Amino acid sequence: MRKNLSAKPGAERAPFRPDVILHFKPTAAGKLLDFLLSAMPDRKRTTVKDFLKHRQVMVNGNVTTQFDQELKPGDNVAVNTSREFQTLRNPRLSIVYEDDDIVVVNKGYGLLSVGTDKIKTGTAYSILRDYLKRVDPRNKVFIVHRLDQHTSGLMMFAKNVKAKEAMQHNWNNMVLERRYVCVVEGKLDPPEGEIRSYLAENSQHEVYSTDDPAAGQLAVTRYRTLRSANGYSLVEVQLETGRKNQIRVHMKDLGHPIAGDRKYGAKTSPIHRLALHAMSLRFAHPVTRADMNFSTPLPAPFSKMVK
Repeated sequence: MRKNLSAKPGAERAPFRPDVILHFKPTAAGKLLDFLLSAMPDRKRTTVKDFLKHRQVMVNGNVTTQFDQELKPGDNVAVNTSREFQTLRNPRLSIVYEDDDIVVVNKGYGLLSVGTDKIKTGTAYSILRDYLKRVDPRNKVFIVHRLDQHTSGLMMFAKNVKAKEAMQHNWNNMVLERRYVCVVEGKLDPPEGEIRSYLAENSQHEVYSTDDPAAGQLAVTRYRTLRSANGYSLVEVQLETGRKNQIRVHMKDLGHPIAGDRKYGAKTSPIHRLALHAMSLRFAHPVTRADMNFSTPLPAPFSKMVK
């Protein structure tokens, strides 16, 4: 086999070596350091303390450096003997759940789901991709669905082609529930109901409702008022379909645009953002078919608007 004479010395990539991670389950309550010392009797005390100091210990999926953390029977304790655990530390994106096939994240408002022609980095996709590559350079991530840039909340990504295709090819059957909360201007009358229209998009990329089935895609939104005060209403929304800007357009159609949504008719922006949040996501796991159900707290600024 001929050598590549043009390659620079030392330029060859070292083969990836998976982390060596030990897993333990305490059978009795106690302090973390004491448990680790008893679980790894062949390791020196200084070595075990270094594991803690250098973020190489995880309890129930969370990295910890606290030697006196209290453990309960059945807790999951993991020790990475190779290097510190790679974690996603970003103020605008956090991981809610991860396994070998999918990742569920909580996306902050103002963060693009994926890149555009002009913006390639600093998106939910690129932040998650970079994290997964640090864990293992062989890792991949695939977009399954998107949230508007100014909508916060739950999104799911796939980590392999099988999971991606299972979700995308059978989305309506796999996704069991998508629940949003928003704060709209005014008080809805009736306080709950269903909106059904066909959504189309004009040349200025503004989505609008039409009664013509040939001109747009069917969109169905169910809504329920949770609370009204101070000229605003906190509304829970469930999607039967997932069209672009669907909730924003349908709230405008009701005459109660989402606070902060200047594009679709809002006159106010009290919290200086679009008051729309993807609060819960329930779906069948694309590989195991297990029922996966995730939710996030109501954003505090939403509550304050309707106190």
